[in-house]
Order: sequence, then structure tokens, then C-alpha cells
Amino acid sequence: MSKSPSSLPIEIKISTVVAISAILHSVDPIAIDAALQQMTGGVSDFFEDEFAVIDVGALAGDHTYIDWRALVDLLKKYRLNAVAVRGATPAMFEAIKARGLALDEGQAGAERAREDVAAATAAANAPAAAPQPAPQPAPAPAPPQPQTVALPAMIVDTPVRAGQRVYARGCDLIITAVVNNGAEIIADGSIHVYAPMHGRALAGASGNADSRIFGLSLQPELVSIAGVYRTFDDGFPAELARQPAQIRLVGDRIDISSMTSHR
Repeated sequence: MSKSPSSLPIEIKISTVVAISAILHSVDPIAIDAALQQMTGGVSDFFEDEFAVIDVGALAGDHTYIDWRALVDLLKKYRLNAVAVRGATPAMFEAIKARGLALDEGQAGAERAREDVAAATAAANAPAAAPQPAPQPAPAPAPPQPQTVALPAMIVDTPVRAGQRVYARGCDLIITAVVNNGAEIIADGSIHVYAPMHGRALAGASGNADSRIFGLSLQPELVSIAGVYRTFDDGFPAELARQPAQIRLVGDRIDISSMTSHR
């Protein structure tokens, strides 16, 4: 007789987890510590125990040794919980796994794995005496195609309370009720709030820099577009607070503008 899910000691379900990318350009812990201190402004709960993927793809190839223990502890100091490493070289794999971190190779890793399997299969099936053809230049890779969002917008009609997190995966997020302090709203697309907006709003969570945040009455604690953050420790700009405004990414800067005046 099969057991009902409620009678099992554990259930496994699909869950959505949003992780911050910590992109390293240096392995010097002193320099990283100073940069994080400047970024957070000394705010102890800036990241609020977010998951983090350490991205080492931007480092020079000769950085084969990284003190992973020190790096993980340093991120933990700023309430970032490292769970995986992206862009690692094979020489780093053993040390990364020893620290209990996962290897996030992403699409590039999957493509390499498929190519390795295809090459091994071709070699195994090739006749022993068959002449080898002259090597042909590899075709130029096709340019990446922009992702299209087929999902409708996610609509939330109830207040988002402190400690709650709402994530619109692969689409825009529309909220018609208040977003309270301590709440977090996230969307892979744009965010629209037709009520007072407090808390934290993160648009373009999957990297879409064209995403925006729209609100009728904005007073957020933190906003982010495609991973670029801005906090408001000194308060939201007085001339734009509690009125229709939009937030977008201009270069590497968060721009806030009124939706009731022409620029």
C-alpha cells in the first residue's frame, strides 16, 4: 500500500531560490572586505542571509589557489551564504567540493559536457582503419538569442507583509496592495506596485537590465535592477517620495524619475 505524502518523513518538491552573484575580480580578502564594507555602508542586514554564487570567471587563469574557507567566512560576515561557485577551472574543483560548495557550470558547462560525450561516441564508433578527414574549422557560434517571456504577469492582490518574499519567475510582477517594510518582492521582468511600496524590490533578477520598477507611492528600503543595488539609508528622494515614479538602470547607475513630469 502506498503512503500518502503527509505520512512520509520527507517530501521533495520543486522550489525557486534566488541567489546573488558575487563576481570576484580579486582574491585578496582585505580588498574584498573593504569593497563589501563600502557597498553595504556598514548596514548589518544589507543582504539578510541571501544565498550567493561565487563567480570566479572574471579572474585571470593563473588564480588556481583561492582560500575558499576564508572567502566563505568573509561573505558570511556580511550575511551572504555561499552555496556554489561559477566559472571555476578544473584545478579548483577538488578544493571547492571539499568546502561543501556546488559547482555551477551553467549553460557553458552543459555544452562542454555534450561536446565531450559526442566526441567520445564518435571515436568509439569510428572504424579502426578508416582514414581521418582533414580538420575543418569550427563554425562560428551563433549569437545568443534574446529570451522571450511567454508567461503572463504574476498578480498579487493581498498585502506583502514583513518577512514575506514574492518571486515572479520569468515574468513581470504586479502588486495592487501595500508592500510593507521588511517584505521582499522579486521579478525576472519589471515590477509594478499600485499601492504604497516599502521593503525591498528587485527587478530583472535573471539579468534583464531593461527591467524597471514602477510605483504609485515609492518609499523602498532597497531597489535593484539586474543585480545593481541602491539603498536609501537617508530616505527616498523627497521630491519623488509618495508619488508615481519609475526606477531603471542607466549604465551602471540606478536612476529614479517622476512619471508625472516630462523630462
